[in-house]
Amino acid sequence: MSIAEAGEFGLIGRIVTRLGSGPATLIGPGDDAAVVRAADGRVVASTDVLVEGRHFRRDWCGPTDIGHRAAAANLADIAAMGATPTALLVALCVPLGLEASWAEGLADGLSAEAALVSASVVGGDMSSSPTLTIAVTALGDLGGAAPVRRDGARPGDIVALSGRIGYAAAGLTVLSRGFRTPKVLVEAYRRPAVRYAAGPEAAGLGATSMIDVSDGLLQDLGHVASASAVAIDIRREAFTVPSQMRDAASALGVDPYQWILAGGDDHPLAATFPPGVPLPPEWQPIGTVHDGTGVTVDGKPWTGGPGWDHFR
Repeated sequence: MSIAEAGEFGLIGRIVTRLGSGPATLIGPGDDAAVVRAADGRVVASTDVLVEGRHFRRDWCGPTDIGHRAAAANLADIAAMGATPTALLVALCVPLGLEASWAEGLADGLSAEAALVSASVVGGDMSSSPTLTIAVTALGDLGGAAPVRRDGARPGDIVALSGRIGYAAAGLTVLSRGFRTPKVLVEAYRRPAVRYAAGPEAAGLGATSMIDVSDGLLQDLGHVASASAVAIDIRREAFTVPSQMRDAASALGVDPYQWILAGGDDHPLAATFPPGVPLPPEWQPIGTVHDGTGVTVDGKPWTGGPGWDHFR
């Protein structure tokens, strides 16, 4: 059955039955608006949009994978503020000829990714469109803590990373060259594996700044450096290139550090910590903060390709 055959309200009914309810949800889908618990008294909010042909391709990713990706991009932003995600709102613009089952698969992915942090999809909107577009808004709770912003890094701080990096960018390159292996890289592009708990964890450790690495490590750390009026230097040797990535890079003629330093879509969290703070194993030190401006690698400007830019 196509979406046109299901009709707007028929499709909404099919999707709503696939959505769970998180502990922060007081009123979910079905009314004019949802009601979400905000025990902290403050709400952390972030919005992201995915457009077919620009952010995903249906011949590369199934609908459930795309649902996971759309949710992860927003949930990671909430975590990067030191908050715990509580709810998602989703706006879906779809071609009328699209199968209704595709939208159901998308809902499954969104719901499953949100459930990883005990959040849920609490509402949204729907429209027909010649271009498949998914817009997601995430809400979060700081739990009484101060938000961790981008502007707090100070000279002497340690830069650390939590989560895998370079895998999704490598998977994108593999897919764009017409291949489907190595599976670990392709699957990383299709479905991020984000350490959402790292955000509140970093806040508890005294992180001075933090950011979700969605557009490339060096580019996103550049936002931290600019907001904090500091310089950041990254150590290339801090990153171990996994064997699958090294082999794929050799076969495709790519420098694997291009994926690691400038690739996006893995959504690890990068944070700065005061010197001497004992970091758990999940936080890997990768560099330091200095006086100055900009981001360097081993003390030198990065000469590889840039990170992601929607208008480039």
